[in-house]
Amino acid sequence: MQKKILITGASGFIGASIVAKALELGYETWAGVRASSNRDMLQDKRIKFIDLNYFNTCMLTDELASFANKNGKFDAIVHVAGITKAIHKSDFDTINFDYTKNFADALVDADMVPNTFVFMSSLGAIGVGDEINYAPMQSDRTPNPNTAYGKSKLLAENYLKGIPNFPYVILRPTGVYGPNDKDYLILMKAVKKGINVGAGFKKQVLSFIYVDDLTDIVFTAISKGIVRKEYFVSDGCAYTDDEFNKIVQIALNKKRVVRLKIPLFIVKAASVVSEKMGELLNQSVTFNTDKYKIMKQRNWACDITPLQKELDFTPKVQLKEGVEKTIAWYKEKGWL
Repeated sequence: MQKKILITGASGFIGASIVAKALELGYETWAGVRASSNRDMLQDKRIKFIDLNYFNTCMLTDELASFANKNGKFDAIVHVAGITKAIHKSDFDTINFDYTKNFADALVDADMVPNTFVFMSSLGAIGVGDEINYAPMQSDRTPNPNTAYGKSKLLAENYLKGIPNFPYVILRPTGVYGPNDKDYLILMKAVKKGINVGAGFKKQVLSFIYVDDLTDIVFTAISKGIVRKEYFVSDGCAYTDDEFNKIVQIALNKKRVVRLKIPLFIVKAASVVSEKMGELLNQSVTFNTDKYKIMKQRNWACDITPLQKELDFTPKVQLKEGVEKTIAWYKEKGWL
């Protein structure tokens, strides 16, 4: 019998990539999207759509129970839905935590708990890494996030872990990049113009995961029946910001790039102004005080040994190849 999977937040970069992989693997694939969501990345006619009301647990329970009566239960759920930027910081808790809580409660109440519930969290839920010796973050570290986004993700993680026998798998990816991503596109456009801007003068260590490797991890966890586990997700390597920028520069065949280092106090002031402007215009802005804290953080390296041992993970795409493939895709689509 064909297995059934639900991917929430399916219209986004990561969600759409997971949908594509689910179709490739032969799942009956349900994409959780709002009626107003852009479906440009969800054009495959095999995709089935569902719009869930996460803001109301009772309504959500009824929706899930009705779905089960007509279609049966989901074998797996990948919960990607959430926000990375907001007009008000309280929106992070509402959407990333409250909606996840409501969803989990409704699944329990409707007797719709799947075999595996993959929760897409973030390395930001852990907090600031070692900025003295630059040791990678360890899996047994006590989380202490310093951003509103990271705190909201940690709240959701802890709630799922507190539900008896709930089959969660928590993934905490670092920087996710690849075709369709628009965050790293901004940096690559700047490099193409011959400008590269960095925040602060102290060395910064970064880590990355190519989106296809992330989706492979999701389905490996599902196929292996992994439950009640949490993992850092990266390609296992660490790069200085200068090394990363050089990889981008070479991939773009840009011989000369002006490297500008902006003092952190200026970056912080600019983030405050940008955030206030967003509030006045009632618009969420990418560059805000949360983003400043992310840019300020000097060490994003993480230990993925548990991922390697328990899920047999070996990245198929390392950063140099991944950047080249991403840039080629951007050029093909006319984005770059």
